[in-house]
Amino acid sequence: MSRTPQLPVAQHGQLRSPSAMGQLLKLIGIALAIVLVSGVGVVGYVLTSWGTTVSANAVDLDGQKELPPDIAAYPGGFDILLVGVDTCEPKYAHLFGERCDGKDSEGSLNDVNLLVHVSEEPRRITAVSFPRDMMIPIPECVDENGNTRSAMSKQPLNSAYADGGLNCVAKTITELTGEDIEFAATVTFGGVIEITDAIGGVDVCLASPIKDSFTNLDMAAGTHTIKGLEALQFLRTRKGVGDGSDLGRIGNQQQYMSSLARKLISGEVLGNVPVMLKLADTGLNNIEPSSSLTDPMKIVQIALAVKSVPFEDIVFVQYPTLEDPDNRNKVVPNQTAATALWDAISANKQLQITHQNTKYDGVVVAEPEPGATPDPTPSATPTPGDVVELPSSIKGNSAAQQTCSNGNVRR
Repeated sequence: MSRTPQLPVAQHGQLRSPSAMGQLLKLIGIALAIVLVSGVGVVGYVLTSWGTTVSANAVDLDGQKELPPDIAAYPGGFDILLVGVDTCEPKYAHLFGERCDGKDSEGSLNDVNLLVHVSEEPRRITAVSFPRDMMIPIPECVDENGNTRSAMSKQPLNSAYADGGLNCVAKTITELTGEDIEFAATVTFGGVIEITDAIGGVDVCLASPIKDSFTNLDMAAGTHTIKGLEALQFLRTRKGVGDGSDLGRIGNQQQYMSSLARKLISGEVLGNVPVMLKLADTGLNNIEPSSSLTDPMKIVQIALAVKSVPFEDIVFVQYPTLEDPDNRNKVVPNQTAATALWDAISANKQLQITHQNTKYDGVVVAEPEPGATPDPTPSATPTPGDVVELPSSIKGNSAAQQTCSNGNVRR
């Protein structure tokens, strides 16, 4: 596998097609649809449908503490783990070739792992993406057949779901981060098409063209409104952005998530009851939740907690990593940078990204366009002590920041 000598980066193995990384749109779309739906007067729909749809598939999380009835009483805020698994769905399997009909078609991996932390007042949201090929300890887990899987000292994160389902992924992330996870859910990748079509597409910016034969994506530089299969291809592309690594792809996906968050919060979607109903219905019928998420009133409380968070306080970051000394195609946690990240989150500080994007990253920072619409819910100007500059090794962006895909032509 080729590697740019000027800047050593983990390239990672070729992604099994289709990438569950493409599920990020569905995961974020479902989460935001559920939490925003209460703002458009259709709470009754969610309350009626939730209990009958998701409870049967609920998963108990090991070590789950009894939660106070009022979400405002959670000390330090709360965490929602969103896990994308690469299970092939019959409706979409024909789109993805060997992943769904070849040697890689058996089993499911947790290829998307996103921990969304919602702080105490003032409410802030930090979405931390964990690379699927990060080598970490996997704890002892019980699989779907009731068999106990022994703990492993060093395995890729995306093997946790196969060991013990959603509960095992939650245990793994908790042991890595020290974060108690109150809520969790898994989703398969088919809804990427449904979500983007439901909201009329999402705007993305390309600083340079993307032509990626692995995902059949061919896009010119400029601004595009993408939906359906093209959205899935955009989120799957790895060879087509930055250095061609999984880390570059995460940055590219975070551009999409920021744009999606802005659109969902805008009047174009938030004020459109039919669209919100369709988004909520997709979520209700396509998730495997933790048992803590089966209480519909909790969903409403989460909605009220996050629906007015200003864009600059919605921050997407990559969990910091270093190259694995045992395998240049894998990564391991950067413990020093990770400690700084969790300390800042725990202190409920506004996070400032200091990483300067280069041609090796999945995105580049775009200059604000003249006449651009400002954040509709700006927060008060933070005091100097309320802002933490994250280590430069932590990549990411806020929803208030415009980034553009850093495409390259891979054939």
